[in-house]
Amino acid sequence: MAAKRKAATKKKVAAKKVAPKEKVVVKKESAPAAQAPKLIDQRIRDLGGWHGKTLARMRSLILEADSAITEEWKWGVPVWTRGGIICTGESYKKVVKLTFANGAALADPARLFNSSLDGNVRRAIDIPEGKDIDAKAFKALVKAAIAHNGAKAKTR
Repeated sequence: MAAKRKAATKKKVAAKKVAPKEKVVVKKESAPAAQAPKLIDQRIRDLGGWHGKTLARMRSLILEADSAITEEWKWGVPVWTRGGIICTGESYKKVVKLTFANGAALADPARLFNSSLDGNVRRAIDIPEGKDIDAKAFKALVKAAIAHNGAKAKTR
């Protein structure tokens, strides 16, 4: 009797299965650190227009915040690190997005974070065309991310 129930249950489950949706595979690229600056330069050139200008400006501010920041290329996007990931830089149709890996742990008195606010770890800054980000506040946020990465390393 139990065997019949199991077989009937399996048939019902099989009947309820829906064909899987087509998955979109995104190639996750990475490159050695030595190649990253060239790849980021190329990304900025490829983006062009306001996207390229915005990403170039934010890159400049990140590098000005601390001379020991390393540029990397992971997941097909620019990544800035020092003692861990500070942030990534991505471009979308309407925004350039800077995602801070541990943004939820950072003080943001200037309220630069305006995206991914519900998460427990990351926070992001979406920069639409024409929006100007306060350079001083942004550099302070980058420095706070570096300090957070350093504090995490000490507790390990």
